[in-house]
Amino acid sequence: MKNNMKISIAIATYNEQENITRCLEAVDSFASEIIIVDGQSSDDTVSLAKKFKKVKVISTTNKPIFHINKQMAIEACSSDWILQLDADEVVTQELQREIISTIESNPTENGFWINRKNFFLGKFLTKGGIYPDATIRLYRNGKGKLPCLDVHEQASIDGNIGHLTQDLLHFSDPNFSRYLLRSDRYTSLLASQLLQEGVTVTKINFIRYFVVKPISWFVLAYFRHRGYVDGFPGFVFAWYSALRFPIAYIKLYEKQKN
Repeated sequence: MKNNMKISIAIATYNEQENITRCLEAVDSFASEIIIVDGQSSDDTVSLAKKFKKVKVISTTNKPIFHINKQMAIEACSSDWILQLDADEVVTQELQREIISTIESNPTENGFWINRKNFFLGKFLTKGGIYPDATIRLYRNGKGKLPCLDVHEQASIDGNIGHLTQDLLHFSDPNFSRYLLRSDRYTSLLASQLLQEGVTVTKINFIRYFVVKPISWFVLAYFRHRGYVDGFPGFVFAWYSALRFPIAYIKLYEKQKN
């Protein structure tokens, strides 16, 4: 890495002791600083992170919209460029080299999409609409911001956006139990969004969320986007992704009854 190349790593964490070391090892060699905003982890996340000299930990609360903590990390960065990561992501050597060469070329773009390969049931999925799972993660300091409104939102970039070619590895679901835990959290957020949007419990909406949406999503993911190429993991991912609609609707029913 050239001395004039400055890049900050921004990470928000909460109980990530199983992931944080692997994540930091992959970026420590080329980062100018690593900013971690921790939401009061009860495990060894912070102590493991502090083993890396470039890490600065900022403690805060664990918020329902986790992007608020991610934005806090972004705002604390001081380098010219920011790479925002999740603790369960890993920057490959190939992606590291591309990031460095891109920044050093003084690009006209202020932000860049990065494709992600998602690990599920023992393999990285390659189809089913889950790859390429492009996300905006690299941007000039002051030119990228998270709206902090939705768990699946993208960063808002002031200026042009490019697209890198190398993949970011995503280990969000090392096992199926972890997938179900994340699914429970996401369906609760979806139910809250439906409530805010004024969706009510009616016969028409029952058909929409129990029949139309899940069937449409499964057909789209498994057949149109060729999820079948990934074998059994591809089927399971398409099936359970489709089930988020009726599950969120059930949670909406609970919220309205309460």
